[in-house]
Amino acid sequence: MPLIAICDDGAMDPDLLQAFVAVAEHRSFTRAAVALNRTQSAVSMQVKRLEEQVSAELFLRTKANVNVSAAGERLIGYARRILSLNEEAVGRVREHTVEGSVRLGVMDDYGTLLMPPLLAGFIASYPLIHVEMETGLTSTMPGRLGKNFDIVIAMHAEGHSEGQLLRREQAVWAASLEHHVEQATPLPVALFPQGCLVRGWAMQALDKANRPWRLAFVSHSLSAVEAIAAQGLAVTVFKSGTFPSRLRRLTERDGLPPLPGAEIRLHRAAKMSRAATLLADHLVATLAEPVKGRGAGRKPTAAELPDTAARRRRS
Repeated sequence: MPLIAICDDGAMDPDLLQAFVAVAEHRSFTRAAVALNRTQSAVSMQVKRLEEQVSAELFLRTKANVNVSAAGERLIGYARRILSLNEEAVGRVREHTVEGSVRLGVMDDYGTLLMPPLLAGFIASYPLIHVEMETGLTSTMPGRLGKNFDIVIAMHAEGHSEGQLLRREQAVWAASLEHHVEQATPLPVALFPQGCLVRGWAMQALDKANRPWRLAFVSHSLSAVEAIAAQGLAVTVFKSGTFPSRLRRLTERDGLPPLPGAEIRLHRAAKMSRAATLLADHLVATLAEPVKGRGAGRKPTAAELPDTAARRRRS
């Protein structure tokens, strides 16, 4: 790796520091020269120049051993840090020139609400990487890694072991702010098509609670399901982290059964390009935080607060 040389009178050349660290780690000028692919005389000369620059002997040399001196012990920590920062700086500059295409599969709500700003930030840093994103039901997407996707962000039931856990979510019943459709019998429900994990949870919860219900609306479109619920035509289910601000959360106090929690996990293809790895790492770093949904900052209703004491603290 090329080194960023800083050879002013008061600065230490990383080439000299690299030779010093290699000798210190190998306890031998010969082995250090082999590791650096330099001649032994070149390594010896570089160490001598560094000793002259710091006005101190960095090694205690005997016929059998090369040991780090007290001055060398004081210097070696700084030398390693300088070399590490040098390598990091060169790497960061080079990464901006990485090229490639990355195929990303993600849930509709995350793809609509969370991904655009995250991808915009990523593309600003890596303008030569092209991201192809597909949104939809993610239940089958992990099985298509490698063939159709490089990265998949999918929702799973709690306790799932595959993929990298990004965050936990809670399925929440949702209804219109103005219409109390939850009081209807049978209960009209708007859900996503078969294959949606939340659809199964909602149906099972209602059946278990012996609550009469009917499937009033089915759509792949997140916006369409939200619009139906907002008009008071049905109740539906959203993740707590991406809960729409124009809908009202429903709980057991509203006659709706509890729903399970979920895990959001990132899955990677077995073989990843450098471009795909960079995007996956970026998504892990930015998504592994609590979701701020569209209703962030909205004062919750009394039913959303866990107890009377919490309601008093909020008021």
